[in-house]
Amino acid sequence: MATAAARQTGGSVRVTLWILLIVYIFNFIDRQIVNILAEPIRLELGLSDTQIGLMTGLAFALFYTILGLPIARFSDRSTTNRPWLIGGALAIWSAMTALCGLAQNFIQLLLARIGVGVGEAGCTPPAHSLIADMVEPSKRSSALAFYALGIPIGTLLGMLIGGLLADSVGWRNAFLIVGLPGIALAVVVFTYLKDPRRTGMMQAGTQQSAEQMPMKAALKAMFSSRAFVLLVAAGSAAAFLAYGKVTWITIFFQRTHGLTPGETGLWFGLVNGGAGIAGTVLGGYIADRWGAKNRRHVLTAPAVGMVVTIPFALLAFMTDNWLLALFLLIVPTICNSLYYGPTYSSVQGLVPLRARAIAAAVLLFFQNLIGLGLGPLFFGMMSDLLQPAYGEESVRYVLYGATFLGLLPAFFFWRCSLRLNEELDQKD
Repeated sequence: MATAAARQTGGSVRVTLWILLIVYIFNFIDRQIVNILAEPIRLELGLSDTQIGLMTGLAFALFYTILGLPIARFSDRSTTNRPWLIGGALAIWSAMTALCGLAQNFIQLLLARIGVGVGEAGCTPPAHSLIADMVEPSKRSSALAFYALGIPIGTLLGMLIGGLLADSVGWRNAFLIVGLPGIALAVVVFTYLKDPRRTGMMQAGTQQSAEQMPMKAALKAMFSSRAFVLLVAAGSAAAFLAYGKVTWITIFFQRTHGLTPGETGLWFGLVNGGAGIAGTVLGGYIADRWGAKNRRHVLTAPAVGMVVTIPFALLAFMTDNWLLALFLLIVPTICNSLYYGPTYSSVQGLVPLRARAIAAAVLLFFQNLIGLGLGPLFFGMMSDLLQPAYGEESVRYVLYGATFLGLLPAFFFWRCSLRLNEELDQKD
């Protein structure tokens, strides 16, 4: 439980949340801009769809996930200055994003993307830990959902800005223009973001309880929770579909419907970003409201939402009218965005206080390795396999199959929800 002293540090909770949100927006701009630039990159460098999947997914995710665990472990130490950790990570991934624009071949681009993943590994685990320390449990879903707005906003801006820059100045300059401002933002983080553990305002008892839990004990506490294991499975399956589909829907509009990167970034970016923002906010609100009456309903909206998406997504991929396809994708995007706040707030409530950052990192490890790492790559490999039969339409058929896979995370969210009354917020 966050103490009153912890909630008062760093100026205000609101200032901290806004700074973390802006950092997370930059995180996803730099992470997702490669999706809108993938098609012009493919044409210039002569890449296959499998190489695109590797570049947009696994190259980033492998190092992002591997480094996430030790960084989260370091973040959980009571002596760690979490804002400085976040600011340093921001400077690294921003510089590496700019370097993507200087790549002359696939290997160089792959190495730059790995650098982006290395930097971004230092963002979310310490940010989640800060939020959990400063926000009371009854408002945690909404607070984490607010932070999670960085995903749809960053994705929207990455697509919009990246697409417009690709059409006007080329994909190389797009990376340079988008990457460099993050270094200036890092200075803002160093200056204004404060760690409540380092302000001297936490009581002795609270400070002692915040000492780092041994790794073995932390992992045992996490994986002894059946709800935590089910939540990891649900979040990983949801991320597999989310990352895989956003990459290949972006390419789908360019190949199948003939839109330019700028047009795709504008129209799909607005739909994906706007609906994603609405779904993320709605998911946190519903979880806090329904969860106050019955803990199991914290995850009801994500479970139901994954099923509701199926008919709308199928119709969107079937139609040859790109405007109608965009309109139909609004509902699936909202429903697929409901899970973030409830999922991460539940994780924070299923583990002891001293294991919060490492718990967030474990979930991120599986979500990003399975989701970001394998989602775009798997769909790209399937597209290459289907190209002899369907040509440029292979992406459409891959997306048909991806639509029905939404039943898998829905099942895991439902199973996890049955255990929340028994397990949530039962560990100190």
